[in-house]
Amino acid sequence: MRSTDSPTSLTASVPRAMRVYAVGDIHGRLDLTEIILDLINADQRERGILPAMIVFLGDYVDRGPSSKEVVDRLLGDLGECLSPVFIKGNHESLLLSFLRDAQDNFWLKNGGDSALLSYGVDADLVKFATRGTPTGLQEASARFRDALPESHLSFYRNLRPCFRVGGYFFVHGGVRPGVPLEEQCEEDLLWIRDPFLTSNKDFGAVVVHGHTPAREPQLLPNRIGLDTYAFKSNRLTAVGLEGTRRWILSTAS
Repeated sequence: MRSTDSPTSLTASVPRAMRVYAVGDIHGRLDLTEIILDLINADQRERGILPAMIVFLGDYVDRGPSSKEVVDRLLGDLGECLSPVFIKGNHESLLLSFLRDAQDNFWLKNGGDSALLSYGVDADLVKFATRGTPTGLQEASARFRDALPESHLSFYRNLRPCFRVGGYFFVHGGVRPGVPLEEQCEEDLLWIRDPFLTSNKDFGAVVVHGHTPAREPQLLPNRIGLDTYAFKSNRLTAVGLEGTRRWILSTAS
């Protein structure tokens, strides 16, 4: 599905002769990932193929059944003239913390159990670890590390906290109002909700983000929210940007 093109409320734009797509939180849904990539590639052809960036806004893993398969897909061929940029989400931060030192079950209780299962970690061990038992947590972490391809570990470790092009700033969670974009701390970039979501200030760029789910994409003067609860709603959302135009692509029929 594609919305009608509309101008931004501010003067934000992307550089001439290029196009940018941004994709919201995937959360382990390979099926929706395939659909949104097909929609983006079809959109490229319909509009006339341009060199295009495709910015993924983080939270590739957890909750849905196919975390491993999603990362495999993102590391593959995404389409003609599409250059990927991968943003770090708070769920990838939790995943890395679990690999470093599994001291609690916070990640597992927030969807990380599904990620472990997708990497082939034994279901009984995952269930045991989710209870928060120290021996279970450490064993699950070790099994996860053994099952994790080096390409995936490199992927998780090299995710970008933010990315800017033209008048748009791409991030997972959001930004802290009143703090220059170049001085934002990573914790806010990954986790913030309020006061970011309730601010009507000019952040210095239009912030394109995920992290906070809504039933519909949020196209506001100072931010664009693209988390539409894909793992549960079956609606994975992307925005296309060219010049001062923007449009929505969605897996929802």
